[in-house]
Amino acid sequence: MFARLKPCLVPVTVAVLATSLSGAAHAKVDGDTIVLGAALSFTGKYKTNGKHTKNGYDLAVKRVNEMGGVKVGGKSYKLKVVYYDDESTPARGAQLVERLIKQDGVKFMLGPYSSGLTKAMAPVTEKYKIPMVEGNGASRSLFNKGYKYLFAVLSTSEQYLAEAVNLAAEQAKAAGTSPSAIKVALAVENDPFSQDIRAGVLDDAKRHGMNVVIDDKLPKELNDMTVTLTKIKALKPDLLIVSGHSKGAATAVRQMSEQKVDVPMFAITHCEAADVVGKYGGAADYTLCATQWAETMTYKDGYFGAAPEYAKLFEQTYGYVPPYQAAESTASVLVWVDALQRANSFDTDKLRDALSATEMETFYGNIKFDETGKNIAKPMVLRQIQGGQYKVVAPTKWASDKLIHPRPKWSER
Repeated sequence: MFARLKPCLVPVTVAVLATSLSGAAHAKVDGDTIVLGAALSFTGKYKTNGKHTKNGYDLAVKRVNEMGGVKVGGKSYKLKVVYYDDESTPARGAQLVERLIKQDGVKFMLGPYSSGLTKAMAPVTEKYKIPMVEGNGASRSLFNKGYKYLFAVLSTSEQYLAEAVNLAAEQAKAAGTSPSAIKVALAVENDPFSQDIRAGVLDDAKRHGMNVVIDDKLPKELNDMTVTLTKIKALKPDLLIVSGHSKGAATAVRQMSEQKVDVPMFAITHCEAADVVGKYGGAADYTLCATQWAETMTYKDGYFGAAPEYAKLFEQTYGYVPPYQAAESTASVLVWVDALQRANSFDTDKLRDALSATEMETFYGNIKFDETGKNIAKPMVLRQIQGGQYKVVAPTKWASDKLIHPRPKWSER
């Protein structure tokens, strides 16, 4: 059972600190204020998602402070965050995290945007035994290094499309057949992210006893799937999974339509980034799209309520619909709040142990860490494009709409 967050209700003034390299706070706890640190991308190639990440952190800090702050040792504390610009550069990010720890005295770290930046910073926080809670580094390679101080609220890369396998198994059972009768086709780009996705799908397919009939590694910058689609026509799999970033997503949707390839269930990554609805209209309908979070989910917590309430507050505050990067960043702060209050201490080893024992529900999803620091309680979300709209259909327990299955054949559209 996942315990919902219990906010303190003592009024406390909001305090959020964004700083340049000068003027940073010099203590982990400054009077009645708990200082968290973050190196984020305010410039460079990740600046847009760096902004989403910061907005997610800031909204959490504002909300927690408004609702009484963080209670430790019988006293209520405000939160604030010290930010530095990592310039979207791993080496710079590592340097700044060391500065936060060594010069600014920060003992409670929030993660950067991207797996690459997280990979650069994690060895530094580990070296100094400083816990870091992050929501934007999904690469599973982060979690096979034996780190003890890294905790990720998001679903890691091998989980991105594994939920499609579980959904196919669920549909088979509902139809009175065995999941082991399902035939799976995989077509993934030959890059680390997509190969992680492949590994997760293969693990889940094996767990359900499914037969993988196609397992194609496709070239980077995927722009032609004709060979794979020819195999699909011949072997008639029940589930097709494609991972090829934005270009691969666009290629898959376009060529499935052009070549009139019928498959009962079709799942991909990067639907929105590839703008498959805008580019291909009705041809994109019934595609399953992976995402970390959606604003229609029914997860709840004591600070934001359910996901729709969080989305409304975020949009009122920042003027745009929250992307999942913002939501998972907000959840990272809530994990810190929960751990601080359970540990009832500012000791980093006690906090590390408290983080390890996390078991909670937030508006973003359930959070529970395994021994590697991965969140094992929140599955990825699958949205199905229905009439040009993204509808959450899995996990079924948290879904807002029903899955349309099987996908209508092209001759019936």
